[in-house]
Amino acid sequence: MASPFLSKTATNISFSSSLSNPLPWRFSHTSSASFPAKPRRRISIVQAKIREIFMPALSSTMTEGKIVSWVKSEGDVLSKGESVVVVESDKADMDVETFYDGILAAIVVGEGETAPVGAAIGLLADTEEEIAEAKAKAAKSGSSSPPPAAVAPSPPPPASNPAPAIAQPPPPAAAKAVPDGPRKIVATPYAKKLAKQHKVDIGSVVGTGPSGRITPADVESAAGITSTKKSVTVEPATPAAAAPKAATPAAAANLLPGSTIVPFTTMQAAVSKNMVESLSVPTFRVGYPVTTDALDSLYEKVKPKGVTMTAILAKAAAMALAQHPVVNATCKDGKSFTYNSNINIAVAVAINGGLITPVLQDADKLDLYLFSQKWKELVEKARSKQLQPHEYNSGTFTLSNLGMFGVDRFDAILPPGQGAIMAVGASKPTVIADADGFFSVKSKMLVNVTADHRIIYGADLAAFLQTFAKIVENPESLTL
Repeated sequence: MASPFLSKTATNISFSSSLSNPLPWRFSHTSSASFPAKPRRRISIVQAKIREIFMPALSSTMTEGKIVSWVKSEGDVLSKGESVVVVESDKADMDVETFYDGILAAIVVGEGETAPVGAAIGLLADTEEEIAEAKAKAAKSGSSSPPPAAVAPSPPPPASNPAPAIAQPPPPAAAKAVPDGPRKIVATPYAKKLAKQHKVDIGSVVGTGPSGRITPADVESAAGITSTKKSVTVEPATPAAAAPKAATPAAAANLLPGSTIVPFTTMQAAVSKNMVESLSVPTFRVGYPVTTDALDSLYEKVKPKGVTMTAILAKAAAMALAQHPVVNATCKDGKSFTYNSNINIAVAVAINGGLITPVLQDADKLDLYLFSQKWKELVEKARSKQLQPHEYNSGTFTLSNLGMFGVDRFDAILPPGQGAIMAVGASKPTVIADADGFFSVKSKMLVNVTADHRIIYGADLAAFLQTFAKIVENPESLTL
């Protein structure tokens, strides 16, 4: 669980010390009865004032975060380890805890707003007397940034025969997914701790937090406990002069009637940044046809046990990478490259409003059934935005499978920091002629791999694809 970086912003440390003789072993020559002067005790006085709650870096690619919700309100008394705020990073929503006891004196960044990594999002006071000072500091920091200048939009030129504007229906609200199995339990760490302490079945608790998240108050209510946490009344901070609402850019004047500008979500902005960054890498693509009759037979046998085709393909890719480590290598600075010691397969998953790649770590060392179980758990966490950073940013090779949608072939864009990505199309019946001129029908799928040409060459990729094809066409080794 991520924690905020809290620092003492108004800490005064004063030292009072005096050394009459800095070297205690050096004696004075004026008197034989002299003794070395003893250094006086060093006295330090530390006065703790107001601590800032910083926007944490929840992943290596995160540059800013969005406040999903504040779990605590201004004036609440906090204990070390309690969840204070839920932050949306570029890939997941995560609870942020406090390192210290104190009072949440001021919320600097409100719900739905964003802040760069390292910026103060709240202020924590030690005592009630410091709350007013914290509120003043929050108001000052809010008014320090100048409001953006408003740009007056130019009205669109009148059309001689204006077409009637077609009202666009509002985007449909995301329907709540109905779970096929047991309900997914999402609770804050402190709520889980309380449930264990009071012997409350957390699965039976109804969460009142964001997206049904179970909060400590929900657990206390289920246990019949009246919360003893005291809350300090805090006067609302004097709001800074409201920045004038930024007008629509001049380019918006050329929009068609009824068009709507939709800003990127945090995840979409991260995907956009990564895709633009990938354009700086010289890549090439190689396609390879793979016969899948034996693979299809294996899938029919293991499907009742919860094994998916994506898991089988990822496992096959991991086994092939073990024999061709250069395809699992990465180049980040353009001057050297790294042979990764682990084979971590990232698999692209489409979720509401974006794309994420959960990572199956040490994929070559897991048996197929444990592999599939871990994959299922990762997908569930990805769709509930509960992935931890190491579960989505540690991939060394990526697999993207659109075969289940009937797509026969496509090219994938290489993710930054990886050497290759595999794009898998659908398996389809294909007429094949053998060496003797006899025709037969076999199922084939086309696999395309995009690779970083700085470290992987054509011969390397061809050899890797040949090994991958042999594993798929003789899949008995996948179940060992």
